[in-house]
Amino acid sequence: MEVRKLAGEERFAAYLTSVYCFHARVEDVEAKHEHQLNVTIEDWGAFDDDNTLMARVINNKFNFYVDGTAVPAGGIGAVSTLPEYRDRGAIRAIFKDLLPEAYKNGEVISALYPFKHEFYRKFGYETVIGWRKYCLTPDLLCRYRIDGMVIKWNPGDPVTDFLTVYNDFAPRFNMAHARTEEQMLEHMKVDKQYIDRRFSYVLKQDGEPVAYVIFKDIKNEPAAILKVEECAWTCRDGFRAVLGFLARFEADYGTIEMNLPEGIDLQRIVVTPNAYAIKETVFPNFMVRVINAKKLLETICKPADCDFTIRITDEMIAENNRTYRVLSDRVEVVGERFAADETSAAEDTAKADIDLNVRALGQLALGALNVDEAMLRTDVTVHAKEEMLRRVFIPKKLFVTEAF
Repeated sequence: MEVRKLAGEERFAAYLTSVYCFHARVEDVEAKHEHQLNVTIEDWGAFDDDNTLMARVINNKFNFYVDGTAVPAGGIGAVSTLPEYRDRGAIRAIFKDLLPEAYKNGEVISALYPFKHEFYRKFGYETVIGWRKYCLTPDLLCRYRIDGMVIKWNPGDPVTDFLTVYNDFAPRFNMAHARTEEQMLEHMKVDKQYIDRRFSYVLKQDGEPVAYVIFKDIKNEPAAILKVEECAWTCRDGFRAVLGFLARFEADYGTIEMNLPEGIDLQRIVVTPNAYAIKETVFPNFMVRVINAKKLLETICKPADCDFTIRITDEMIAENNRTYRVLSDRVEVVGERFAADETSAAEDTAKADIDLNVRALGQLALGALNVDEAMLRTDVTVHAKEEMLRRVFIPKKLFVTEAF
């Protein structure tokens, strides 16, 4: 088996592999041929001894926020293996090369949407909750009003106001993407607005944008569904404006569906006649992996008196297998590199205040796991400075905004 980055005709073969494996219906695959030859995404393939492509993995490029700082990240997608080559370790072979190169290329974290969580845990990924879905009827928002301007966006209009709101909103949430104007447009654009039924509105107060709502009209019996694909706000009044705007649709929709960041609980915020009628669903369909442990520990916010040591094990990125001293303004390497399966590193373990696997580190650093929960895991051991660790690894708000 050989693993390499794809180029030329190999990209089209990879495209066909994903079309097959993801049950896509494409009338004319040859029409995609030229486009696939010229795409520039980082695409990896595993080849059989006869040079036949067996499997492929895409590593998309993002800049995800971590405690308000945008860090280079990878978004794993199109993971697919042809049936005749499954159970031969093709995806593992790709990750074995992809992950160390991601480290060398400066990525700090990696993320993906799993088909099966246990499959990706083998490669160092672990579950985080990126959002919660709420279902409610518009009348439950009857106490909210919007007094400012409501402006509908049409294809061809600038997205400046939307991006202004997003750039204020997104840095507050770990795993939100630092978008460009073009990427903002991707979340709004439609081919045929009144067939696609996707609509975007910016909400203003005193002439300034304070929120936006992007929603899709879903045909449903006995009443249509208003699916909020994305909303964002700059302030409390902006959040209330979103609710007031949605309340206007009482005569149009039977249900509102909306995703909100993990850490913003609609049940605890909204004043409604019947809180029982708000249905909440948790989606554990997102996983994160630490690529560069030292850079991640440097990035997260820490108290001014921060001082603890942490021993990290990583089965696939050797550079992460170290003991670090974490201070408020820097992270120092204090232990020699060791093998991830090394069980005799008693000296390093004794020096560390916390000993953990890279999977739990990702959860803790992003605020998706607190210390009490971490200590219930089998791959985390706290030896000392428990109270300090509680002040460093605090729960944080997360919002996953991109699909890949």
